[in-house]
Amino acid sequence: MKWTVMRSALGVMAVSGAILAGVAAWEMRAEPLPDANEPVQASGETVARGAYLARAGNCMACHTARGGEAYAGGRAIDTPFGTVYASNLTPDPATGLGRWSLQAFRRALHEGRSRDGRLLYPVFPYTHTTLVSDEDSDALYAFLHTVPPVVQPTPAHALRWPVSTQAALAVWRLLYFESGRFQPEPQQTAEWNRGAYLARGLAHCSACHSARDVLGGSSLGDRWHAGLMPDGHWLAPSLRNSAQAGVAAWSADDVADLLQVGRNAQATVMGPMAEVVFDGTQHLERADLKAMAVFLKDLPAEGDAMPEWRPAEPDQLALGEKRYDQQCAACHGPQGQGAEGAYPALAGNRSVVMASHVNAVQAILAGGFAPATVGDPRPYGMPPFRTLLNDAEIAAVASFVRQSWGNQASAVAPQDVQRLR
Repeated sequence: MKWTVMRSALGVMAVSGAILAGVAAWEMRAEPLPDANEPVQASGETVARGAYLARAGNCMACHTARGGEAYAGGRAIDTPFGTVYASNLTPDPATGLGRWSLQAFRRALHEGRSRDGRLLYPVFPYTHTTLVSDEDSDALYAFLHTVPPVVQPTPAHALRWPVSTQAALAVWRLLYFESGRFQPEPQQTAEWNRGAYLARGLAHCSACHSARDVLGGSSLGDRWHAGLMPDGHWLAPSLRNSAQAGVAAWSADDVADLLQVGRNAQATVMGPMAEVVFDGTQHLERADLKAMAVFLKDLPAEGDAMPEWRPAEPDQLALGEKRYDQQCAACHGPQGQGAEGAYPALAGNRSVVMASHVNAVQAILAGGFAPATVGDPRPYGMPPFRTLLNDAEIAAVASFVRQSWGNQASAVAPQDVQRLR
């Protein structure tokens, strides 16, 4: 009886594997598209619209290497599975988009396929750009063909096997990707739908603000929750949780201010979000920012999970208080009250008291730098303490701040800091 059950189970597994392999093989099938055979012709209005949409998608941030030419690619993007290099989006015919037709560009955004039919890695957020309208896709295409061409081949990705294979990518897409177009929700306002189109699509907010599983994917139910950034150094807090980054209680203007200026009365952006504001959202029209705010305020709320309480040892708190007085109090205040318009308060600060200690520790390690924007051209910043303080000292400061002035968050251990270095 036991062997019969085992044979049946193995048979089911074999059949399921064969079906999955067959579906994956079908997913990989796609014909190469012909080269563009005529110059791109577009009105100045279309090109300007494409430039605006590229800002909304923050395309330049990923597709520009540090110190490199704009949109020429080559930036290394670290993931848990290895390194992916951003491609060249300039119109160079040999190494960029010069030979890409309009149809090939649309297919990349909507289906996640290259010009030759290969499946693209979802570091390029086609799980979001699939929602972009053809009109907006064509405007992006027109704009990118006005960028000065740069001869720069894209380095080969350095991904571990089997993630490096098209077959594995095909299976991943079966689990997490469905192509489509944005469909307005008729019961919502035009403003809400505009915000949803931007936040879900080009702005791809939930690409970071999502919980991801061991395969690096997120289902619809996991989106807008907290998720570690691909390099594991920062946490994108939940946009559905008022104790993290939820904005349901804020006004739409407060949300728009944060996206446009980089700070408001409640918060200041830093880390990866500072880059989003600097390269992207500060350049958007106020109406679009408020539309995104209306959508984000309406996200379903999740309950506030009570953080695990792990009190710091008296010796650790004493060391943390000493280092805080030496290095932090001059800006953040002896009672963690901050300085209005300059340094954020630490007492009651959501980033400080979250259950996760990641962002509090990372701010001490790497520093906290708000973006320079039109509304705040010379923001105050916080220097990194990575080389000045050791792991035990940083853990002590973080623990002191998380357990002072009414803050109640779990203590940080030196090994927690070491993992984030």
